[in-house]
Amino acid sequence: MNRGFLLGPDGWPYLLVPFIPIAIALDLAGAAAGVIFFTAAIGIIPTAALMGRATEELAERSGPGVGGLLNVTFGNAPELIIALFALAEGLQEVVKASIIGSIIGNVLLVLGAAMVSGGIGRPGQVQKFDRTAASTQSTMLFLAAAALLMPAIFELVEGRGLPSVGPELVDYGSTVEFLSLAVSVVLILCYVAGLFFSLKTHSDVFNPRSDGQSEDDDTWGWSVRKSVIALAIAGVAVGVMSEVLVGSISEASESVGLSEFFIGAIVVAIVGNAAEHWVAVLVAFKGKMDLAVNIAIGSSAQVALFVAPALVFASFLIGPSPMPLVFNGFELGAILLAALIANAVSSEGESTWFEGVQLLAVYAVFAIAFFVA
Repeated sequence: MNRGFLLGPDGWPYLLVPFIPIAIALDLAGAAAGVIFFTAAIGIIPTAALMGRATEELAERSGPGVGGLLNVTFGNAPELIIALFALAEGLQEVVKASIIGSIIGNVLLVLGAAMVSGGIGRPGQVQKFDRTAASTQSTMLFLAAAALLMPAIFELVEGRGLPSVGPELVDYGSTVEFLSLAVSVVLILCYVAGLFFSLKTHSDVFNPRSDGQSEDDDTWGWSVRKSVIALAIAGVAVGVMSEVLVGSISEASESVGLSEFFIGAIVVAIVGNAAEHWVAVLVAFKGKMDLAVNIAIGSSAQVALFVAPALVFASFLIGPSPMPLVFNGFELGAILLAALIANAVSSEGESTWFEGVQLLAVYAVFAIAFFVA
């Protein structure tokens, strides 16, 4: 890699590679938890960028539908790995906060940044994207959000009310645990049906045929084998960084004065989704708004339909106790509003840079509310 590449839009994340061994060394040396946490968080960024590069190479050969699926699948791998380590440590509230933070981060932060990026150099234009594909993804997200709300509503009506914003584990009882497990099964089945819909019965909508125009200038010419090897290397590195990151969350929260709720919903969610964050903004800048929208909204839908249920299943095997899907009031409001916004944005089939600014503004309001909670 030459200096020009490292300082360019594709190469700058790799300047952060030294933070990977630094984080490991600090953890082994027993350094301050806050320093270890933020160093490990930065160390995840270049591995996520490597995932993004490999998946974009595959996306160029697969169309925006399959390409978006590849991006959200591997893009959510860091978040899933981080959450599994957090479950093992008993940090269930951090995990639930990261689920909600990931959903709102993709719908508001990533999609908003992508719209702004797509408008750079095109201030007087609108960016078009496939309304049918985007509406299908946003509808899946809305329905998944409705399902995720039900355990909390049940606890609000039949139990002790919504949980407070805090790190303590709450025993909601076997009824809520069973309800969460049943909801997770339904969401997983819906996710599988969605894959069959987008990749089989309606693949022409999500994976349109190429118009014959070459886009080789956007790729590095990686083979499928090279892309898969890069994904595997990045996955191992993310796993190591996740273990270091999670091990320092509790102490870092106390030392830097940030609640575990804010760290889970904002910091961990952004770091864990850095792959699709970066790819969505980059492809939008290149004028590929179809792929950017599929990555942003599709990733949110996958978190709700697959990642959240998978973590519920995993909590029965690892950690101190099963994790029921009972979210606090801030999380419930955030996921509901994010789903409504996703539906409103996708219904138009076009975007402008100012619409992106508005989405970023809403995310900033959420982040401020989470900070003071």
